[in-house]
Amino acid sequence: MRKYLKILQKCRLFSGIADDDVIKMLGCLGAKVESFDKKYTILPEGYPAKYIGIVLSGSVQVVQVDYYGNRSILSVMNRAEVFAEAFACAEVSSMPVAVIADEPCEVMLIDCGHILHICANNCGFHQQLIYNLMKDLAAKTIMFHQRIEITSKRTTREKLMTYLMLQAKKAESNSFEIPFDRQELADYLEVDRSGLSAEISKLRKEGIINNQKNHFELL
Repeated sequence: MRKYLKILQKCRLFSGIADDDVIKMLGCLGAKVESFDKKYTILPEGYPAKYIGIVLSGSVQVVQVDYYGNRSILSVMNRAEVFAEAFACAEVSSMPVAVIADEPCEVMLIDCGHILHICANNCGFHQQLIYNLMKDLAAKTIMFHQRIEITSKRTTREKLMTYLMLQAKKAESNSFEIPFDRQELADYLEVDRSGLSAEISKLRKEGIINNQKNHFELL
């Protein structure tokens, strides 16, 4: 586990916890590391909601598929980021979403029950871990509200421009890259791909944006 320490230092779940304590904690929590190929379903929809995941390399997508097979990308988690914690902490019986490898990746999985219930060793850093988990959940709530701000817009154009402006603000630049290809962007915005492509073309012609694949510039 020590070889992952530099990555875990950047994970908000372990903020304020000494390196040696992180290593001890992982053993206490029964953390396990697994590797997955691109498009592999790490946590399927309907799977028991008990694990918190940490991305050690690559990236993963949290997706939801409705009754008719329409796919929505709810979020993308990159290295040192946490996923599935809300469902595990809520102790829902099964995952209402799926977590899929967006590219070949390594993931650390921790049984949430080991976090929420203090172990017999009464580790001093355990309270800090729970505090960090609550902060992470609060940050995810903010992200969720941002996505609602995007998808609640009426038109494809409004959804796209709202998303691009939020990405520009996050990058602190009018030139930035997004973590989606065209189909994935359509899935995230919950719009039709052909309609999205047409809107991007219109915005380019109007001199509002430039783009090359997943690189965008607001003009």
